[in-house]
Amino acid sequence: MPQLYQAGKLNTNSLTVPGLYVQIQKPATLALNGVSSGRIGLVGTAGWGPLNTPVIVGSMGDCLSAFGTKQALATDIGTAVNIAILNGASDFRCVRVSDGTDAAATGTLAGVSLTARYTGSAGNAITATLAQNSIVTTRYTLTTSHSVLGSRGYTGTTWTDIAAAIAADTSALVVATVPDTVPDLAAGSATLSGGTDGGTPTTAQFMGADAATRTGMYALRGQGCALGVLAGLTDSASWTDQVAFGLGEGVYMIACGPAGDTITNAVSAKAAAGIDSYAMKLMFGDWLWWDDDTNGEMLVPPQAFVAGLFGGLSPEQSSLNKQLSGVIGSQKAGLVSTGTTQTYSDAELGALFEDGIDVICNPAPGGSYWAVRGGINTSSDDTIDDDSYTRLTNYIAETINAGMGVFVGDVINTTLFGDIRAVLLGTLSNMVTAGILGSTAAYAVVCDSTNNPQSETALGYVRADVQVTYQGINRFFVVNLQGGSSVVVSTATSAA
Repeated sequence: MPQLYQAGKLNTNSLTVPGLYVQIQKPATLALNGVSSGRIGLVGTAGWGPLNTPVIVGSMGDCLSAFGTKQALATDIGTAVNIAILNGASDFRCVRVSDGTDAAATGTLAGVSLTARYTGSAGNAITATLAQNSIVTTRYTLTTSHSVLGSRGYTGTTWTDIAAAIAADTSALVVATVPDTVPDLAAGSATLSGGTDGGTPTTAQFMGADAATRTGMYALRGQGCALGVLAGLTDSASWTDQVAFGLGEGVYMIACGPAGDTITNAVSAKAAAGIDSYAMKLMFGDWLWWDDDTNGEMLVPPQAFVAGLFGGLSPEQSSLNKQLSGVIGSQKAGLVSTGTTQTYSDAELGALFEDGIDVICNPAPGGSYWAVRGGINTSSDDTIDDDSYTRLTNYIAETINAGMGVFVGDVINTTLFGDIRAVLLGTLSNMVTAGILGSTAAYAVVCDSTNNPQSETALGYVRADVQVTYQGINRFFVVNLQGGSSVVVSTATSAA
């Protein structure tokens, strides 16, 4: 009778018994799934949540549950997520950092110590209530509640039972410490206090350590982020390390200068930092006014607006001239409610753009709205200084990196060369269909004996050479107008 084998498990050269042998093979991979081009890695402060740990956030509900109420700080994770979501983002990996002075709120209820699960001021609003069951009087229920973090309930006949139930709950708001002499259960309530945020981390604490236990920015390694934001960090001393991280991880780092910066100082700071790379987008320190639904009007750094815009745009798109949501003014222009009074001259914009510094302002080329005005990164090379180069290059490279490793370990022959070409061509063809690339003439793949001589394949090397032509961005739109009573308009020109 037929025998079934998984592909690769049957040595067809050693068969001795006539019969039917069926090998089950996995479907061929014709193209790679594109990686996320809109995931934002965000490092900032909060009043709740784990430290130096990437937390998945997809909505404001997720963010509030993980990090507590938004705070009126330029470094606040919740505020940055709120702004980014309003501008199109929906996928975040958020890392909370502190200055080391953070503390967990504590309280005592019926002889048992309760400690907030995480450090931060959010813990000060946690209430704990112990109530006796009205039917089974030996049973008590401990309810811990917070207006934003939610409520949790735990039932038991002793403090030991209740503490064990809390310990088993990975989303518990508190940790219960029962003394050796277990006290009796008794109805009552307590509000925790003494929690502090540690909300002014240094540059070093924002950056973190790239060690066995990664902290700060480095906690974002391997998280698949396409965009990186260290919320409210304006220290130019960090820019070189941010660029290095962006290059190594395929992350477009969105940095900014200090609030109220001058063009002269911004240019000098960038030059002193020595950054000249497509891996960073540097926003001028003209901070923006934002009307927060929790904290009212706030002056915030421009990073989250830019990152949020990219989070909703396909990777071939530039930030140039795309309308932003939620901006109600800027430091230069003032609040819209009081009437914007100042705009940038072409000379001022030119001074910024020539040095690889972008800015959000109003008006934009398309009209009276707030938008990113340059669409550039910090590179001085005109061929790679556009947002679209950084984002599309990272997107294609990370897509290839995420899927082509399956070919490692295969025998080097014409079949392998053909399979590699097929997957790469199929992937690039899908990008054409999606509008990311312009046409099938925009790419070429070579992987055969012409670029894989035996002298290299004998050592285990296989090379695929991929060329891709990107679509350009309309940055300088010139319309030639000829008018006057002496102008002769031909029918052919008019029709065309």
